[in-house]
Amino acid sequence: MARPTILAVLCGLICLGAVGDSRRAASAEPPQLVRQPIFKPEKKHNHSSCVVETANGDLLAVWYSGTGERKSDDVLIQAAWLAKGAKEWNPRFVTADTPGYPDCNPAVFADPDGKIWLFWPTILDHRWEGALLKYAVADAPQTASSPIAWSRSGVLHLTPESAPFAEAIHKAVASLTPAEKEKYKAELEPVERRADDLLYQRLGWMPRVHAVVLPSGRWILPLYCDTFSSSIMAISDDKGQTWKAGDLMVGFGNIQPSLVRKNDGTLAAYMRDNGPHHKIRLSTSPDEGKSWTPVVDTALPNPGAGIEAIRLASGRWALVYNDLDRGRHSLAVSLSDDEGATWSKTRHVERAEAGKGSFHYPSMIQSRDGAIHLTYTHSVGGESTIMHAVLTEDWVLAGD
Repeated sequence: MARPTILAVLCGLICLGAVGDSRRAASAEPPQLVRQPIFKPEKKHNHSSCVVETANGDLLAVWYSGTGERKSDDVLIQAAWLAKGAKEWNPRFVTADTPGYPDCNPAVFADPDGKIWLFWPTILDHRWEGALLKYAVADAPQTASSPIAWSRSGVLHLTPESAPFAEAIHKAVASLTPAEKEKYKAELEPVERRADDLLYQRLGWMPRVHAVVLPSGRWILPLYCDTFSSSIMAISDDKGQTWKAGDLMVGFGNIQPSLVRKNDGTLAAYMRDNGPHHKIRLSTSPDEGKSWTPVVDTALPNPGAGIEAIRLASGRWALVYNDLDRGRHSLAVSLSDDEGATWSKTRHVERAEAGKGSFHYPSMIQSRDGAIHLTYTHSVGGESTIMHAVLTEDWVLAGD
């Protein structure tokens, strides 16, 4: 595989440093941004990446690739390693593929015992409603010189409590104004009809961002579905052996939740808007993901694109998102000093004129050395790749 090169920097945003050891950039002065494509841009659709740091300090990125999305049966899950201290990403490899079906939206998770988990949906009928949630587990250690050796895999059966699930949908519809009910009549009719159907309650759930581990030891895998345009949490109290569903979060457009824990234990779920709000949505949980407050709008814009929020080692929160009402041609990182009440510092990782590029569906982690790592879909001129960006907290604080 040819040595990748840094892509042209858009709109005067200088990419400091050369293609090389991106870990070194984390401690360089002045604070800087280093970007590197994981592989050469191509005509295929490469999308929905997720990145983690493994127990031994390697980075692992996963994404889906093919000629399309849910309607293309050649879509599969690819992955690549960046070995600790390495200068380049290793060649990518296929890590999950269901022949004859699209495999989409992978989320990778390094658990506290060093195991690697992959969650993803196989699309059964070319509709997001037909997503079958799967998982695979790899025992530690895994080496960055070869594809992942999965030790077991299966279907993650999520079974919400049927009556409360249906009640939440019907209650949310009833709370709409007469004007809203009339305006969205066509969309609401199948939602209400499907709310009592066990198949629709249990099928269609998809991951997007990282699972989290709480101080209590509880694991939470954030999920969403397009069937009800809502979100739910898969909860495990036995290290992934069994899973139960939290309560449904209904906001008719609140999808792809990303979780951050407050100092008092409250969980905040920041969500993409899949409806008419054009704002990042928010709900909170006082009981480790079981119940959730009503979904509200934040002050932050959202064009109907994925986001991710994390807590940094400093205590600040970081949010990566498309800071637009429409379009995906601007990708920013914002910092909060007050647990999400305000986002006082923002800096752009990518910016272009509308129609000149698309930079979206970001994944974000902070590695043990303090560096902030992003992976995201980078599409320019009909070609796409997964971009890896490395930055520091100080770089964001310095502003544009």
